Formats: sequence, C-alpha cells, structure tokens
Amino acid sequence: MPARAEDWYKQARHDLEHAGRALEGGDFEWACFAAQQAAEKALKALYQKAGGEARGHSVYGLLRSLPPGLSAETGLLEAGKGLDKHYIPARYPNAYPEGAPYEYYTRGEAERAIGHAEQILGFCERHLV
Repeated sequence: MPARAEDWYKQARHDLEHAGRALEGGDFEWACFAAQQAAEKALKALYQKAGGEARGHSVYGLLRSLPPGLSAETGLLEAGKGLDKHYIPARYPNAYPEGAPYEYYTRGEAERAIGHAEQILGFCERHLV
C-alpha cells in the first residue's frame, strides 16, 4: 500500500477507535462525528491507493465516485448517507433551532454511526490489502 494511503487508513482506524471511546463516555455527538471521519479517511486511503484524487468530505459522494474498478453496493451508499448527516450537526449549535448538539444525540444513533463506519472501513480494507 502506498505510504500516504497507509497513513490515511491508520488515521481512519484511530478515528473509529475514538468513536468507540466517545460512545462509552456518553459523548454521542462526538462518536457520530468520529465515525463519519473514520469512513471519510478510509475512503481517501482507497483513492490514494488507486491513484485517484478524493475531493470533499461527503462519505456518500466519495462512495458514489470511487475510482475505476471499484464500486459500492447500495448498503454502503446508504451507510454513507447516514454518516454524512453527522458531519456538521454533531458539532455546531446553529444546526438546531435551540440547544447544543450533544442534547440531540442518542446512544442508538452513535451505535448506528459506528456500525456504518465499520462497514465502510471493512470495504476499504478489502481493497487496500
């Protein structure tokens, strides 16, 4: 695996571990954001390995525009859409009519986000090895 691809993937794994720690600590919004970040970075590792250029922060967009020879099944695309919903609202209060983001997030959402990220990292890992 090219060095930068490996760096992107190592960071993706670390972000996914952080999501798990945030979940256990009750920081559900951060678990969701870290899961989104893990998936985004794993996909960027895949683009690096394939010699492609990954642009943007949308997991769904990255999955939809994978380099030639790679394609994501519908379940992964749906996971990407779910993760993208946590990119901004998990961090910024003005994403909601009132209150702080942490007040809106639940354990179930965090568990689902981590599950989606695990699916995407698994897909990437299969193509990176």
